[in-house]
Amino acid sequence: MLKIVSIPGDGIGPEVVASAVQVLDVLAEKHDLEISIEEHLFGGASYDEHGEMLTDKTLEACKNCDAVLLGAVGGPKWENLPHDKKPEAALLKIRKELGLFANLRPAKVYEALIGASSLKPEILSGTDFMVIRELTGGIYFGQPRGYDDNKGWNTMVYEKYEVERIARLGFETAMKRKKQLVSIDKANVLESSQFWRNIVHEVHKEFPEVTLTDMYVDNAAMQIVRDPKQFDVIVTKNLFGDILSDISGMITGSLGMLPSASIGSKYALYEPIHGSAPDIAGQNKANPIATIGSVAMMFEHSFAMPHIAEEIYKAIEAVLESGMRTADIANADDSVVSTDEITDAISASLEAS
Repeated sequence: MLKIVSIPGDGIGPEVVASAVQVLDVLAEKHDLEISIEEHLFGGASYDEHGEMLTDKTLEACKNCDAVLLGAVGGPKWENLPHDKKPEAALLKIRKELGLFANLRPAKVYEALIGASSLKPEILSGTDFMVIRELTGGIYFGQPRGYDDNKGWNTMVYEKYEVERIARLGFETAMKRKKQLVSIDKANVLESSQFWRNIVHEVHKEFPEVTLTDMYVDNAAMQIVRDPKQFDVIVTKNLFGDILSDISGMITGSLGMLPSASIGSKYALYEPIHGSAPDIAGQNKANPIATIGSVAMMFEHSFAMPHIAEEIYKAIEAVLESGMRTADIANADDSVVSTDEITDAISASLEAS
């Protein structure tokens, strides 16, 4: 039995998670899998119902399943809440509580969508790299933090074990790919980054087959746009990864295309990297491909069924090759389809394969 906790969340979250659940149903039937899906509230939907973004019940459910599937959280409705009550604070809390220390974000260009990017096709073609972002340390969690009328302050701190485990995951991921790892920091001005670099080089001794390159974060931002094909695996700290993974997402054409996996030693959470897009919520316009791709990552990383993950990726590619487009990835002359229509097409492709 594969036990999944489904958290639709806010905005377009319920729509894209429904698409992912439809795909899970197709896969369960096709491969004779027993899949249990238990739905829970989180984010603004939870706040409206229970007065808190993350309840103990939801957190406990997440700790008693094989994988968590999250749609998206947040929106203007909850923007004026105190900082510690906002959906973003709840996201940080669930990552910390589940020990989700690494966020894996693939940046893969589908040839059928190469025209959707603002980059020239010859720059973009063949791009396929993985950003691994440290998720539970650094400036987002460092203490002290705060502000008053005269100043604001945050603290960037990394413990040795935090850098070791994310670096080791980076090297292990690179070993399964092209054996090239770029570690991104700002060691020329930040002591915490020099510490990061020192520890990454220590861990590198365990993986002599992997080529390690150090790169400053400002240069990395430029290089991702200038020549994205040069990258295979990127590992970086929380703040830098937050920024660079969104840059990586946009060069592929749309954040609506990109899945992610947040993993720890015991738990894992899968979600699209896009936000809740409240402006199109409930209109059947959302692109569900990132969420469906997150299910593929779930089968690969949590369920150890990479063959099923590959089936999902191939179904997505086949549908894109057929010319189907949601609004976010459509060119002016493309025929735009709904969330339901593209989900049905991906499901049909899976059934036929």
